[in-house]
Amino acid sequence: MKRISALAGVAAVSLILTACGGGGSQESAPEGEGSEAAGGATEVSVVTWWEAGTEKEGREALVEVFESEHPDFKFNNAAVAGGGGSQAKQKLAADLAAQNPPDTFQAHAGAELTDYIEAQQIEDVSALYDEFQLNEAFPETLIDRLTVDGKIYSVPTNIHRANVVWANNAVLEEAGIDPTTPPADVESWIADMKKVKEAGKVPITVGMAWTQLNLLESILIADLGPEAYNGLFDGTTGWDSAEVTTALEHYGEIIDLADKSYLNEDWEPAMNPVINGEAAYNVMGDWAVAAFNASEKVYNEDYVAFPVPGSEGVFDFLADSFTLPVGAKNVDGTKAWLQSISGKPGQIAFNTVKGSIPARADLTEEEIGQFDEYQQDAMKSFAEDTIVSSIAHGAAAPVAVSNAMNDACAKFAQGASDVAGFQAELVKAAEPMTK
Repeated sequence: MKRISALAGVAAVSLILTACGGGGSQESAPEGEGSEAAGGATEVSVVTWWEAGTEKEGREALVEVFESEHPDFKFNNAAVAGGGGSQAKQKLAADLAAQNPPDTFQAHAGAELTDYIEAQQIEDVSALYDEFQLNEAFPETLIDRLTVDGKIYSVPTNIHRANVVWANNAVLEEAGIDPTTPPADVESWIADMKKVKEAGKVPITVGMAWTQLNLLESILIADLGPEAYNGLFDGTTGWDSAEVTTALEHYGEIIDLADKSYLNEDWEPAMNPVINGEAAYNVMGDWAVAAFNASEKVYNEDYVAFPVPGSEGVFDFLADSFTLPVGAKNVDGTKAWLQSISGKPGQIAFNTVKGSIPARADLTEEEIGQFDEYQQDAMKSFAEDTIVSSIAHGAAAPVAVSNAMNDACAKFAQGASDVAGFQAELVKAAEPMTK
């Protein structure tokens, strides 16, 4: 097992719901039009959940590119705050049901879009892939994950990796652990966490339910391997199997070692103890690199990042993407937004801030050089590793399934169920995929 940088050489995309606050939607206008903004530009109503921290900074960078490339349109922030979008999706569902959609909304690429597609609430945007030449710009592995029955329904801004351990070097060294040599498997990793606890520091932090599911899927990948993990979604691997039981037992040991004061917090508050040297580990998608950069921490000096032990060579994929809703009032504005978020300037501006990597695979060496060391490693990993899809971030499972698994994780972390009860709840949650 090597660090991601070693794994990749030296030279890289996740669905879950995090909380959001209120939101607003644009007032009615004639079909195909938007309301007038100051200066005569036409507003494009966009729903995202990038409303805090580095996510907000990334959105602002993207908006700047959009309004520069399309001065006839003005970004209208119809966002609802929080990480991952659970409350955002509730507000969005109500607006879509009332046939009052925003001009575009953020969703995770993959299975999360299933409900919208089946309800005929989002348009096929395959023609835009031809118009914007995205079939040539995006790697085939990504196009395959975006395609449903021969059609594509969203345009990704980025690619994230979910199965990443973030570790504070000083805390590990204080416990006698070499940060340059990650553990070989989950059991060895748990043993290292116990060393950290004995040294008087917090072994690992875990946040709210969706971050718990992010951790759980990473343990499943590590213990089951990519083929058996993929089998969880087509029924070839049973959620009630002995191998899943082993993974849940490992997960339970890790939750027992975690600082439970963060169980109701979003990912950034839960990551801060690792950044600040109060805790050893946190498992989070690679948007976390932006938080370390914002704190002026140096990769491979102050902190390391590596695949969850046992999952080296596996890239747990998710992507943030945007749609064209059926009945959108400003279709031309939506198409302009989708063009900007998928073009090189937009993808570079957004991803260099957010910590993700571009969905485009056609960047020049000079353009790649604008990204930090971790991101360059991640680009290489996405090109070379075995790709699997994230449960927590909507790529592998429909919203109803991931929501039910969130609930099961929260109940287990609070001590309201044991491993057997937890496994039974996961079996029930997975039924829509496996029956």
